[in-house]
Formats: sequence, structure tokens, C-alpha cells
Amino acid sequence: MSTVASETDVTKWRAMGAKASNLAAMRSLGVQVPRWSAVSSDVFTAFLEHVEGIDVLLTQGTEEPERVAAEVTRRMRATVIPDHLADPIHAAYQAAGGGQVAVRSSGLEEDGDKYSFAGQFDTFLNVSEADEVLDRVKDCWASAFSARSLTYRLRNGLPLRATGMGVLIQQMVRSEVSGVMFTADPATGAGDRYVVSAVYGLGEGIVSGAVDADTVTLEAATGTVLETELGDKSERYEPAAGGGVEAIEVPDADRAQLSLDRIDLGTLWEAGRAISDAFGAPQDIEWAVADGQLWILQSRPITTVPTTSRPVGELRIWDNSNIVESFRGITSPLTFTFASTVYGAVYESYARSLRVPEKQLAQMHEWLPALLGNFHGRVYYNLINWYRLQRIAPFYDVNRKLLEVAMGVDEALPDEIAEGLYPYEFDSAWQRRRARVVTYTTFFWKYLRMDRDVTRFVAYFYEQYAIFDKRDYAAMPADEVYRAFQDLIRSLNRRWGPMQMLDSTILLSMGILTMLGRRWLPHAPEWLTWAAARPGADVESAEPARELAALAATVKADDELRRLVTETDPAAIPDALAAAGHTTLLAAVDAYVEAHGYRSPDELKLEVPDLHEDPSSLYLMLRDALQAPPETASGDSAQEYLDQHLRGPRRWIYELTRRKVSRSLAARERLRFCRTKAFGSAKRMLRALGRHLQQVGAIERFEDVFLLRLDELTGAYEGKIAHDELRDIVAARRRTQERQATMSAPPRFRTYGAPYWEGNLEAAGWSVGRATRTGVGELRGTPSSPGVTTGRVVVTTRPQDVNGGIIVAYSTDPGWVAALPSATGLIIERGSPLTHVAIVARELGVPTIVKAKGATQELETGMTVRMDGGTGTITILNDTDGTSA
Repeated sequence: MSTVASETDVTKWRAMGAKASNLAAMRSLGVQVPRWSAVSSDVFTAFLEHVEGIDVLLTQGTEEPERVAAEVTRRMRATVIPDHLADPIHAAYQAAGGGQVAVRSSGLEEDGDKYSFAGQFDTFLNVSEADEVLDRVKDCWASAFSARSLTYRLRNGLPLRATGMGVLIQQMVRSEVSGVMFTADPATGAGDRYVVSAVYGLGEGIVSGAVDADTVTLEAATGTVLETELGDKSERYEPAAGGGVEAIEVPDADRAQLSLDRIDLGTLWEAGRAISDAFGAPQDIEWAVADGQLWILQSRPITTVPTTSRPVGELRIWDNSNIVESFRGITSPLTFTFASTVYGAVYESYARSLRVPEKQLAQMHEWLPALLGNFHGRVYYNLINWYRLQRIAPFYDVNRKLLEVAMGVDEALPDEIAEGLYPYEFDSAWQRRRARVVTYTTFFWKYLRMDRDVTRFVAYFYEQYAIFDKRDYAAMPADEVYRAFQDLIRSLNRRWGPMQMLDSTILLSMGILTMLGRRWLPHAPEWLTWAAARPGADVESAEPARELAALAATVKADDELRRLVTETDPAAIPDALAAAGHTTLLAAVDAYVEAHGYRSPDELKLEVPDLHEDPSSLYLMLRDALQAPPETASGDSAQEYLDQHLRGPRRWIYELTRRKVSRSLAARERLRFCRTKAFGSAKRMLRALGRHLQQVGAIERFEDVFLLRLDELTGAYEGKIAHDELRDIVAARRRTQERQATMSAPPRFRTYGAPYWEGNLEAAGWSVGRATRTGVGELRGTPSSPGVTTGRVVVTTRPQDVNGGIIVAYSTDPGWVAALPSATGLIIERGSPLTHVAIVARELGVPTIVKAKGATQELETGMTVRMDGGTGTITILNDTDGTSA
């Protein structure tokens, strides 16, 4: 009858009731929940054995529920709780911190998807003595058989014997304002609005309905206030001196003011959105604010909304996290379908390399093609399928949490969902055990030889790439270009799959490094693990930034060169340099393009020209690099910290793991560079095919090829679609993209059934236009590269016009690396410390914060901010008009 478990261990809390398991799930999301513990339902069941004749009494409950309820309650209160059952109750009280607590019933059937039992069980506030806690726990148990509980059971056709009753013991919050929030309209079920009600003092007044509360309606997508209704609020409930609560008259001045003006509605809205998304259904959330801190007291599903609004169909969770590093904003149909096809085939090859049996591989075909989703032109991870992938390798519980960090997702997948996900099934337990032994053995063998496998793959890749790269696709017949394109896809799919084992290697090694850090360096700063895992100064992907800085140094040294570069139109700079005889710089630029021409912004979006095709953007970044602050020695902060705090055998073990992570991250950067080159070859081939389709009149412009889906393009060359269909398809897609460009996309949302229908996207918060600022003075994200800097904000969607400012971007991609030398800091709203640009920023010593939620909404170009890459804090010092924030 254990009562104490980790506050985030949902599985262990389930035996203590729905309230307890829901609190554990919210704690795992990082939601502020008052300290709490719980008494298991097992204690309730054991106590009932000491209550005389309870089962016989319940058989009479269908005819006389009120009389039976009163007699059951009398007998339970008269029964003394035996010492062996009182001990776990005392332990739970101490685990909750003792002192003043709330004692809440937590029925196993409560807060379910079908039956909420809302208001059926009792809660007791301001309980402050151990013996009183025993009595109140007994009263909670008795409420399982109250007249209203028995009537509720009879009305819903449920047996009168309660399945189980846990009891939650939670620290009292002496709230100034408290209330409830519905993350859907409780009257209509509309998912496009939240309804918030609030009163002064404790929430007893609003829960009981005794106080006329203030009510505010918020737009679900943005948190914008839509409607406000002022309540009378004649009383407020406060803890009474002798226990319980008492009503106190509210002064007229406070009654005339909106109680919700005293809280941060933006913070409450964000908490509601996170909780609703995590539980996958609209929520009824009780909250309180004390000393400016928002506390979530409990959350339950809304079961009173009209049945037509309840979600039906398969649950899918869509998250753009660090996929926006590769596919930012509106992405063409050809890019999405090409990427989606490659992802599915590559990960099938990965599973095959781990020797997953053929029958199970066939089962994976049901979901592998759907690793990505496309909504209004934006690319999302189909997140549940990525969790399925993680279950192929060992250590699923650890790897899925590290996957969330690596992807940069804001919300962990609830345990009740994650635990039920499997990539495939077996006919028998024996087959499952045998396959697991084979797969896990293969995994560990590949883990040990990953460095060698990467080296061999890179050698193979460059051998094949030399063949693809040297061809002049513009001069080749279209059918030969098409066959070369097909060969490229097959090559990517077949050979790239086993390399995805590298991600598992990184996750496993990072997990070990994180565990060692927490155990041996419990007081280390948050950035230490990421800084310690840096791939090394010679990482290949940092070369573009270093070479651009060298080009800038050359230009700075010559006043005429500087004038030409800064004052000439970028497209005309090459001719101006040639006319002035600056052939050395031209040769250096040509060498840069030759080596890094595929490292352009949005380099994985097939429709975006790279530096080979349009070198003008390079000159824009070169201008920014001229404004870069003088380089300062960043040092190795992680090395310095470790030298001071970790020595002996522990340091040796830590360094061994650290080197494994560093090598793996460096290898991943090499593979990303290979991927970039492969996509660059694909761009050249597709442009050649586009020009062919333009020549034969199938499309109007060669760029229109990117408005086709991959199956439509291949169909044009395989005889599956008529050429005269393509113009109509392109025209319709262009109109669609124009409409999509006006929409504001949520970073994460859920759908049920057919994603585009059933009101899914409306409920998810898709809207037209940009969200407005809330006016906060400070933001917080995840520390990624330590360092403190103060400077001018440059909110941008392109890595140019930085001019020594602090880059603020919703997302970045590898093409942004060249802009880092001209930035004093980097703030990314989406992504993770393992995104490409974040890794390179650490190597270059640029203070970096990732997962800075709301950064592009709250920060505007021209603001002055102070950012601390070691703590993840961003303080707004001056607004764009120069006034203090």
C-alpha cells in the first residue's frame, strides 16, 4: 500500500485515482502543481472490509438510496481506521508537506471520458492536523456512497459498489484569485474559445456556485480576450481559524473591478492549451493565483459538451518542432511529397538494418509513409509514428524522452498514450522475445561500430555523388534526367536507412551523459550537457561561417572593396568587382560557392534556388558579416566547469561518454552535409525536368514543376497522367498557396479521424493573420550556448540584414550558419539544442537560446534586449520606440 511515488509517474498514481494520475501527467508537462501525495484505493478497499454489512446494505440502494447512503456513512464514520491502514495516510500527509492541506476524493471512475462524477465526491479544505486528516479521508471514502453518488450511479446504469476511491492530499494555496477554465465552450462544445471564470479568495465560492463570478472568453488560437462579463463577487472564501473555510464580504471597490485583471491571462491560456493538448480533449481546469504564481489544482475532461463535439476517430498529434529547421513556412507540394517518400523509405531501410522480421516490416507499411503531414502548406511531424519508431530500439522509456528534447517539442507525450504505442505486433510472446533479442543484439553491435559505419558510408556517398554531380542535366534528354532522379531516390533510400542508427546512438549516449551529469554534478548549469557534447571545433558544418568571416576580413581591409560590397546592388556586385579588377575576391567567392553552394537558406526546399543558381544572397550575408562585432575568445565553458567540479574515475567515465556523444554529433553533421548535397543534385535534376515540361507546353514556367506532387511528376514520365492536366493542377495549387500564405499556423495540435475535416483545424487554432503582442517584459527558453549579450533585435525569416544584432527567428535551417559571424546572439522559437545552427553557434561562441516560446510574437526588430544563453532568459529593455519595457 505504498503511497509515495515520483510526481511524474502516471502509472503508479493510477491506483490512487483520476485526480492523482492527472496531476502526475501535468507535473510531467512542467505545470506548476501544489505539492501533493495520495492514498491508494487499496487502503479504501481494505477499510471497507472492517465496515459491517456494507454489501448487504447496497443491495437495498436501488429502492431507498437516501436511507442506504445515510446508514453506510454512519457505519463508516463509526469504524476506526486500523493502524496498518492509518500509516499510509499519515505517510501521504507528510509527503504532501504537512501543515494546511486540502483532502480531495479521487475516484478511480472519476474524470473519465464518459462519466466525470463531477461534484459527486467530497473535498475538504484547510485541514491541518494528522488526526483530522484521518477523519477527512474517511469522509472522502464515505462520499463514494453518498445519496447523490448512488443516484448518479443509478441514473447512468452503474453498479452501486464503487470501483475504488483514492484520496488526494494537497498543499493549500492561499489564493488571492482562483477559478476554473474550460478549454472549450461548455455550453456549445466550440473548440475555438476558452471560458475562464474567477472569484477572489479560494475557489470554493465558484465551485459551489455560491459566488457570482467574473467571466472572460478567450480566443483558443491566440489567447486574445473576446468577451468580458463582470460578476457581483459579493463574498470571498478564506481559510477559517478552526479549519474549513468562511465567507468574507468583498468591498464595493473590489466588486466593481474585474478579478481577472489581477492575473496573467496569457500564462493561464498557455497552461490550458498545454494541458488540453496533453490529455487530447477539452478540459475543466481548477486554478489559483498566490503571490503572482499560477497554480493548477486539478484538471478533468469536459463531459457535458454536446456529443457531436466530442472527438471521434484516430488520434494524431502534429508538431512542427525542428522539422521547421528543414521546411520553414509554405513548402511546395513537390518538396513535401519528395521528403515524405524519402523519410518513409529511409526508415524502412533502418528497420531492415536492425533485422526486424519481414512480417513486422509489412505491418510498418501501414504507418511509415505517414511520418510527415502537410497542413496549409506547412510540414509537421506525425508525432505518434515517431514514437513508434523509437520502440524498435532498446530503452524506449529513456529514448522517447530524449527524442522530445532532440526534436525540441514543447510538450511530452502523455504516458498513457506513449506506453500503448508499438511499431508492430507478433503472433506469440515467444516470437516477440526472439525478435527482440535479434534486434537488440544488432542494435548494440551497430552502436559499437557506428563511427566505422559512418566513415564507410561517407566514402560511398562521395563516390556516388561524384557521378551525379558531374552530369550536365540541362543538356541531357528528359528521360535520362528522370532515370537519374529515380536512381538518386533509390540510392538515398537504400543506403541512408542504416545511418539513422546514428540518431539512436546519439540519444543513447546523450541519455547516459545526462544521467551521469545529474548524479555527479547535481548543481551544474542547465547548459552544461549541451556544451560538453559539442562536436568539436573542426566540425565540417561550421566551415561556411568561418570562410564567410574570412571573406569579410578581406573586404574590411580594402576601403574600395568595402564600398563596392555595401553600396552596389547584390546582383551587380560580381560585374562591379570584375570591372574594378578585384579578381582575388571574385575567385574566393567562386571557391566559397563551389564548396558551400548547397548551404543556402531553405536548402532542403527544392523550389528555393541555391547559391549556385543565385549567389546574390551570399553578398547580402557578406554585408552583414562586415558589421560583425570583433571576435572574442569564447573558451570552453564546459571544460572549465568540469575541471573544477569533476575529477578521478568519475571524470574518466564522463569523458569517455562525452567523446562518444561528440563523435556521434560530428558524424551527424557530416551526414547532414551529405544530405544537403543530395538534395542539391535533386534540385538540378528537377529544374531540368521543369524546363523540359515547359518546352513541351505542359506547364507555363519551369518553376511550376514544384507545384506538382511527386506522384504527378513521375506520372507524367510513366504515362500515368496526361501532360494537358498539369496546367490546371498548377493553377489550382497557386491559388491555394496564396490563401495559405495568409494563415497563422499553430506549432502543435491534435486531430481525430480525417485531419482536415470534423472541425479539427478550427479547434486546433488555425487562423488568418499574425497573433498580437501581449506586452510581457521577459521571455524564457532553453539554454543552448552560454554567454550574456545586450543588443538590438532583428526578427527575420532570412539570414541577412543582421548587422551585428541579435537574430530572432521562428526557426532556422543549415543555410543560416553563414549569418552567425555577424550576430551577437541567437534566439530561436522552435527547435532544440541539437538543431544544426544551435550546434554550430556553440562552436562559434554565439550565445544561443532555443525553444523561446512566443519570441517572434513578443519581440520586434529594433527592440533592445538582454539575453543570457546560460539561463535561457530574454529581458526586453527598450521597445522599438525607445521607451523602457
